[in-house]
Amino acid sequence: MSIQRGKRVLEIEARAIAGLIDRLDHRFAEAVDLLYGCTGKVVISGMGKSGLIGQKIAATLASTGTPAFFLHPAEGIHGDLGMLARRDVLLAISNSGETEEVLKLLPFVKRLGIGVIAMTGRMPSTLAKNSDVVLDVSVSEEACPMGLAPTASTTATLAMGDALAIALLQKRGLKEEDFAQFHPGGTLGRRLLLKVRDLMHQGGAIPKVQGQASVREAILEMTTKKLGMTTVVDSTGHLLGVIT
Repeated sequence: MSIQRGKRVLEIEARAIAGLIDRLDHRFAEAVDLLYGCTGKVVISGMGKSGLIGQKIAATLASTGTPAFFLHPAEGIHGDLGMLARRDVLLAISNSGETEEVLKLLPFVKRLGIGVIAMTGRMPSTLAKNSDVVLDVSVSEEACPMGLAPTASTTATLAMGDALAIALLQKRGLKEEDFAQFHPGGTLGRRLLLKVRDLMHQGGAIPKVQGQASVREAILEMTTKKLGMTTVVDSTGHLLGVIT
């Protein structure tokens, strides 16, 4: 029974994503152009589950060459709106299009002249009517049997965010080397960016003892420098050998 329920969830969410394909039209292209032309930052905002999806979209955009950050709408209307600037673009997420905290951001955003892209499941909503570009992420049903828990709708929104990020990545002509700059700690970053000079030890960090030093002194040097070895040099600093 559990397996069948799990399959049903995946089938519903797969249909939700597939349903977006035929809805990608000039509005998607306009959204990409607006984000591409942004000379400030892309600010993503949403409440609840939409907010969590927004955080992931912000992270994906930032890691693929589009400066972005997440603004919690409730915090925004209590002081954090100061994080926005005239050159920014707001990506507002609300499945209903009527989320109060998100709607309260709009008057301030409009006064700044910031472009607004909406991701919503209701095209005739207040958010949609007050946005420059609207992306339809509506779904026919949620995977939740009660139709209450955001499941298919959040999956569709996340997929649309990925579509925007990758379209922007390609429009910017981002290459592996550029991607690595944003991921210096990852495998790709290490493979493309890490050089021998970044790993080598030099100067006083190199374990070093004279040839006439005792074994005790050599062990102490290895322990102190924590490299598991020490070089052995003559009086002129010429390398005689290595002890490990």
